Amino acid sequence: MAPILEVKNLEVNFHTLDGVVHAVNDVSYSVDERKTLGIVGESGCGKSVSVLSIMRLIQEPPGRIKQGQIFFRGEDLLQYNEIQMEGVRGGEIGMVFQDPMTYLNPVLNIGRQISEAIVVHKGLTYQEADEITVDLLNLVGIPKPADRLKDYPHQFSGGMRQRVMIAIALSCNPSVLIADEPTTALDVTIQAQIVDLTKNLQETLGMAVIWITHDLGVVADLADKVVVMYAGYIVEEADVFELYESPQHPYTNFLLKSLPRVDDTRRAERLATIPGFPPDGVTVFPGCPLMPRCKFAVERCRHENPPLQAVADGHKIACWVDISTGKER
Repeated sequence: MAPILEVKNLEVNFHTLDGVVHAVNDVSYSVDERKTLGIVGESGCGKSVSVLSIMRLIQEPPGRIKQGQIFFRGEDLLQYNEIQMEGVRGGEIGMVFQDPMTYLNPVLNIGRQISEAIVVHKGLTYQEADEITVDLLNLVGIPKPADRLKDYPHQFSGGMRQRVMIAIALSCNPSVLIADEPTTALDVTIQAQIVDLTKNLQETLGMAVIWITHDLGVVADLADKVVVMYAGYIVEEADVFELYESPQHPYTNFLLKSLPRVDDTRRAERLATIPGFPPDGVTVFPGCPLMPRCKFAVERCRHENPPLQAVADGHKIACWVDISTGKER
């Protein structure tokens, strides 16, 4: 079965005063219907830029989608004009942004902001859309939804605002839901509620989900497949269980070791940290971008950037070294 959404060889640059930032470099991934893809990596690795490219929300200039293809139901979205993309955004593909106070309009009530997409995509009146809006707010767990339509974003807590953002993204029954770090600014309890809500909505509505986060712990119980990004590249891709059971890339290994675990008996030891700093995106390394921070690096890592290659069925990494032996592959 063909994936519902497939990104192929995507490359995105930003032209700045400091030079060209290579934000996304030859990235390819896909998500199947009713499945969840997790995209993981630290800030600045290209996660959000890659999904903003799917929605064609990269501002040009300074940004530019240099090359690639983005297939949704077999059609390349990069070949769509703006009118065609307006039918896709919010209609076929919904997106939850990471900061609801930035993306919610502070001077429009919540009911208007949710119903607007319904009016635009389904051609209903605002009165008709309000009935659907109440159902949506109830679906995402807002108490007494009919009484909250006239409320403004500042009258909601952070977790409730994020639920409103999810309601907006779901307003037109999209086939794909993109969640861009939707739990980053929330406390752990609310994070768990948003994750559980997303899982329940996916089962109810049958959506495919792309979940972006810097926290591997969040996607452990959510994703079917995980893509790990570093410096604009995909460095590892695997089934979620395979990734946690047997991480093959040094960066993934670093990330997992930096997570606190409730079953960890080594309570007296400090959590592992990744030394150094991530690259700035402007400086182009001839070799692997992780090399300056990697304890497994060999001489070849200085001169050649490894391609993404299969090491097992459904498991790919971009690394010259076998971290289990410390020897070059």
